[in-house]
Formats: sequence, C-alpha cells, structure tokens
Amino acid sequence: MLKDPDALPQLIGEFRPIDMWQGHINRIFYGLRGGRLREYYQTFAAADYRLAHALAADYYDRVLKRERSREASGVRREVKAEGSTGSPLTPHPSPFTVMEWGCGNGNLAACFLSHLKRLDKDGIVYPRVRYVLVDNQQAALETAVTHPDLAEHRDMVETLCADVEDLGSVEDGTVDRILCNELWNDLSTKLMLKKEGEVEEEYVRPNLSETKYEAIADWPGFIRAFEAKDLDALKGFPPFLEDIIWEREYRKTDWKEVPYRKTITEFLKRIEDQVLVPMNLGACMTIKEAKRVLASDAVGFSSFDAGAADVQVLNDPEKPCYGQFGGQYSFMVNFPLVEEVAKHLGIRSVTIESQREFVGRNLGTNVISLMDLLATYPSAGSLRPWEQDRLILRTVRALNERYHSPYERRIEFPFQEDMPTEERATLESLVLSLKRDGVPDTIAYLTEEEVFGSIGELEALGYDRQAMRAVLMAEPSTVEYRHLFWHPS
Repeated sequence: MLKDPDALPQLIGEFRPIDMWQGHINRIFYGLRGGRLREYYQTFAAADYRLAHALAADYYDRVLKRERSREASGVRREVKAEGSTGSPLTPHPSPFTVMEWGCGNGNLAACFLSHLKRLDKDGIVYPRVRYVLVDNQQAALETAVTHPDLAEHRDMVETLCADVEDLGSVEDGTVDRILCNELWNDLSTKLMLKKEGEVEEEYVRPNLSETKYEAIADWPGFIRAFEAKDLDALKGFPPFLEDIIWEREYRKTDWKEVPYRKTITEFLKRIEDQVLVPMNLGACMTIKEAKRVLASDAVGFSSFDAGAADVQVLNDPEKPCYGQFGGQYSFMVNFPLVEEVAKHLGIRSVTIESQREFVGRNLGTNVISLMDLLATYPSAGSLRPWEQDRLILRTVRALNERYHSPYERRIEFPFQEDMPTEERATLESLVLSLKRDGVPDTIAYLTEEEVFGSIGELEALGYDRQAMRAVLMAEPSTVEYRHLFWHPS
C-alpha cells in the first residue's frame, strides 16, 4: 500500500488486474519503442547465434531420425496442408513448417536457417523448410524480414501477423516445429495468492508524478490517448512509461475471467498462504494452441524463458515475480504451472532443463554466458556503472583472441551517462577496434574452450581461474533461463 499518497497526485487509470494493465502497457510500449527494444533489454537471440545453432542441430537430428524410422517401417508421411503441392514458397510437396512465435529482430531465424543449411549437406531437410515468423505487431515482422542474413533464405520465409494464443488462420496439424524465445514473460500473467481460504489476485492502478504532470501541457488529451492506446497521439507527448508509479491492492479472483481454474486452484494448494505467485495464463494458452496446430508426428514445441522450475522456489515470498524494462512488465515464468496445464491438455511428456544445458548438449561443448563470466570478477559488485562498461569491453577484447563467429556483427554498446569524457573516448575507440566476427553482444554464449583459451588475457584483467571453472560446473540457479519441450507423439 502507498506510504505517501501525496507523491502520486495524478491518476491515469483505475484499479484493474495486473494482466489487463500489462496488455495495455505492452501495446503502447511496442507501438512507441518497437524499433528500440535493445535499449531496454536484450535476449540470447538478438545478436548471438549459439541458441539458434543448437535449435538447428536439434531439429536436423530429430527430422533425420524420424525420416529413417519411416523408411524402415515403410510408412509414408501424410501432410495436411493447403493444396496438394504444399506451400508455394517451398517446392517440395511435403514442407516442414517451422514457426517462430515472437520474431524479435530476425536473428534467430537467420542463424537457424544458415546453420541448418550448413548441416544438411545432402539437402534432405533444409530445402523442405517453410519458416513462418509470427508476431502480433506488423512493424516487428517488417523489421525482422530485413535482417541481412535472412536474404539467402528469403524465399523460404513467410510472416503471419497474429496473436500466438489464437492462430485462427493456421489449420490443425500443419506445423512441424514451434520455437518460442523469451515470449512467455511478455504474455498475460496474473499474480495470485491464497488468503484465509480464498484466492486473491493483484490489482494495480497507474499514476504519474506531479513533475511529469506539469511536463504534459494537454493533460485531458494525454488521458484520452492513454486510455485509447492512441499511438499517434501519444508520440506527441513527453516520454512517460518509466514514470508510471503503480498502486497495488489485492481482491478476490473473478474466476469467470480465468481459464484452468481447477488446475490453478490445485496448484495453489502447494503454495503457502499470502505468497504471491505468477500465473502465466498467456503461456498456458500457447500450449493449447500449439497442441492444435502441431502435426501428430511433429518434432515439437520449445519455449525458452527465465523462470523457476521448483515449487520450493515459488514458495519463497522474496522471489522476483517480475521486472520492469522501459516501463514494461516482464514476468518470471512459473514452469511447474505450465507443465501442469500441459498435462491437463493431454500432453504426456514435458521436459524442462536449463537453457545452457540444451545449448551445450546440442553444440557438443560446455557453455556459459558472458554475463556469467562477468559475475565471477572479484570486484564486479563494487564497480561504478561506467567501470562495469569498461570491464565488459576489456573482457570482450580478451575473449576475441579465441572467439570466431561465423557471422559478422558490430557490437552495439550504449555508454553510461556518467562516464568521464576521457574514458568515453578511449572506450569508443575500443568498440570500433573490436573485430566484426567477435563476441556480438553482452548477452552471448561462450564455450569452455574460448574462455580457457583466453585465460592469460582474462587473468591479466583480474579474473580468477578457479572462479571461472566453478561457474562452468555450477548447477542452474533457482531462477534461471530454461527450456521447456514437448512433442505430440
């Protein structure tokens, strides 16, 4: 509850369930900032290639195994598709439709297809792929297909502007593979708790401070535009998303508005009273829709996101249920609940593993993220923000002695505003000197060979060899990037 109500004098909306305001803010956020997402957060697929390569290797191996099994049993694949000759964009009569839900900037698609093509030397899989980018923002799709590394695959790529929870234009049983990367935390999520035998959920109400109120000359016009999600009108007002301050209260859940009531109420029996837990309803709806559109012998569905896989962690009242990036809510994924919903829908086998384990296994090596490596630096927690920037860039330069990407990327690195002028000039020169086939992003995977191949340079910066070895061998954290996978058969 508010400690100082006078600090929030200007309401811009009424109390509503947090998932309803989440959808409202997401619409505004992507409409105003869709082309600048990496200024607010990055993903493992935005510039790096290793998740995409792991997915391509996994898909190639699974398709070959399936094709050999069919040949051995004499089973001919029957494909339900539009027309008798398959997609007009793939000449083979039995295309493998791969869907990417939440297309990002197109980098995952580009690296997936490029690596699949390199692996498929006999042309058994790659020429038959029909890759469909799915997003509910047309502008995002238009940006994704312009990714330069998609150019050689462009005749295999289609776009579909739709909500992934309801793909009405996609026929039942027509999709072979679904990839869903860091999307679930962005979909409809309620925050629920048990209290005195009832289930309550979090309601929030948005306010703007007096300072921001004074900066908006036409307050009634702003309120109308905000309520209507009028993007054209909102572009004419000062930026405000980071300035929203949310009041919170808890009300009894209206179950008429909530799917999977029985599954959720049963799940909450495993949670202590008055412990807030995210209920990722949008993620659950994607499972239902994926089950509908996947073919009976499809390779399956994969989702990668940050969350908890242990009910004990969900029972911790101090766990981080969400974060805010650029004013937008990003929720932790409740993987045990999603698994329970999948079972409720008749999906027999669901596997959950760390994302790092999936990437390393399919690439045949041990991997850690650059952020994991940076966290081992002895004084990382005491560095000022601009000193952290300096450490990151010096670390990237050291790793680039051994790191060689098959793609060329210019690393994008926004500097801290408080960085001293002289230091800024030095680091800007360092950024320009970094090779284009080096570490592409601060969110990137590194192999054990790359890390220890650069051990001399890293130790010269102050890194500890034993600490790096320990993080390579460490078990996943309680809240970690994870991979949930299932297939229909």
